[in-house]
Amino acid sequence: MQDCRINGLEAMKRVDDFRLKLGSQELVPIMVGGMGVDISTADLALEAARLGGVGHISDAMLPTVSDRRYNTKYVKNKLQQYKFNVANTDKSVVQFDLGLIAEATATHVGRTMERKRGAGMVFINCMEKLTMNAPKETLRVRLRTAMDHGIDGITLAAGLHLGSLSLIEDHPRFRDVQLGIIVSSLRALQLFLKKSARTGRLPDYVVVEGPLAGGHLGFGMDWAQYDLATIVAEIRDWMREQQLDIPLIPAGGIFTGTDAVNFLEAGAAAVQVATRFTVTKECGLPDEVKQDYFKAEEDEIEVNQISPTGYPMRMLKSSPAIGSGIRPNCEAYGYLLDSTGNCQYIEAYNREVAAHPDAKKVKVLDKTCLCTHMRNFDCWTCGHYTYRLKDTTVREDNGDYRILSAEHVFNDYRFSTEGRVALPE
Repeated sequence: MQDCRINGLEAMKRVDDFRLKLGSQELVPIMVGGMGVDISTADLALEAARLGGVGHISDAMLPTVSDRRYNTKYVKNKLQQYKFNVANTDKSVVQFDLGLIAEATATHVGRTMERKRGAGMVFINCMEKLTMNAPKETLRVRLRTAMDHGIDGITLAAGLHLGSLSLIEDHPRFRDVQLGIIVSSLRALQLFLKKSARTGRLPDYVVVEGPLAGGHLGFGMDWAQYDLATIVAEIRDWMREQQLDIPLIPAGGIFTGTDAVNFLEAGAAAVQVATRFTVTKECGLPDEVKQDYFKAEEDEIEVNQISPTGYPMRMLKSSPAIGSGIRPNCEAYGYLLDSTGNCQYIEAYNREVAAHPDAKKVKVLDKTCLCTHMRNFDCWTCGHYTYRLKDTTVREDNGDYRILSAEHVFNDYRFSTEGRVALPE
């Protein structure tokens, strides 16, 4: 950390003047959020760790990610197994093999951790809403396998996770691995702590995600009525009353190092950031999609309800996923099938097919086949301030914006002051 005095005067603080303490480690207080599917790649997470912060990989659709990254055949083999059911509207028969889920998770986590360098940490973001036609059983396998293969921490996301700690409380690393929860309200945190109390295990950190975050939101369509700083202050004050010393990590709309410092000075232990890393070389988005993010204007970003999870979702209005009426691909994917084999997109698709029996293609406007479109990088989820990305880089002679390195973005958060953003040289 740097001395904050220059010629006897107090200098403006930077993120690097603070440290996040997790267990016995002191870290640069920058956490790169977990973005699926394979947007937060191993390369991105490892770079954050190398630089002394915390990076995330995502456990979203790991068999599919494994096929892309490690030349496995999980999707092809699953489709072959359930091909007989493709035309059936009832998807309850489509099940994941728990052993294969464990295998795919072991491969991705194990190979990532083998490559880890530096003083930082690599976490995995685990989504409860990834129900996979067997919510408890599949989540248990994903959590425990990540722990088996050396993950530094697990961030519980996309759900209240009221029973998640009980799924791993008998694991040898239950007291060793860093465990955190993402919440968007004090009430959600209180429910989690109450339900998890029987395990005798508090979370090691709490990510407080505000209404300007990317992707799925923990708010209703009234999200604009909420404010991250207000929610963080409410949770911080309640925790002090309860004498709970758990690091708070605000997330959503933290675009500059100065934004981060404002939260750190108000008592936050670190910040979680993601949007600015979507346009880095290490991010999993195709380069042409990164250009769409750079070019986006403020009025080209919306919060809609097309996700079959039931959560509102922020994305670019130009996302190919919006209005697409492709046939559900549950036999190949099926990650959002609930415990009865249903999905809101299947219901919406079948409704449109019934309403237009002679149509070769239908449009489904109210929901989207999230599995297929996320796999194909056609669902362009993004943070509120995506329209500012163009101001973080330079434009090349061919009109494209220069894609950044994760190191550049990380260090800009770490060292910048006065709301400035450093452009690449």
